[in-house]
Amino acid sequence: MKRLACTFLAIALCACSSDPRQGYSFESTFPKDVQTVIVPVFKNQTTTPGIESELTEAIIKEIQASTPMKVTSADPSDSRLAGVITDASMKHLTVRSGTGLIQELAYQITVDFDWSDSRRNEPLVSRRKFTATDTFSPATGVGERIEVGQHAAIARLAKDIVAEMRSSW
Repeated sequence: MKRLACTFLAIALCACSSDPRQGYSFESTFPKDVQTVIVPVFKNQTTTPGIESELTEAIIKEIQASTPMKVTSADPSDSRLAGVITDASMKHLTVRSGTGLIQELAYQITVDFDWSDSRRNEPLVSRRKFTATDTFSPATGVGERIEVGQHAAIARLAKDIVAEMRSSW
């Protein structure tokens, strides 16, 4: 049994690629030469106050939790992630028949962001109209506040932005 397990492990390790872009790999999908990132507070072009600080904080936490990069607070850094919140809105999803009361809403946030290499002054990832949506239920009985949908959409957007940083490689 041990011999079979060792054989399987040896075959599995031989099948792995040293470059994560070329197949299965234990290596990070983030560039090795980019070890630090500065994340200034995103600009806010919406009428929702404070959303820019909450999004920036969520992105920083996501980078720290799921990437090998370190977030720095001042230059010099290897890279810079900057963005603008262009829209924050709610969309009606379901309405109770008979009363017309809204049962479920979607909170949607749209951003434009750029992740660039500060040393070479070249873009690594650039996205426009990048959107994340999450739902909440303001209906009687559940009574979730707008902030529930807003926090959930921000968390989803932070995860998606960091995933986009990874997918460029």
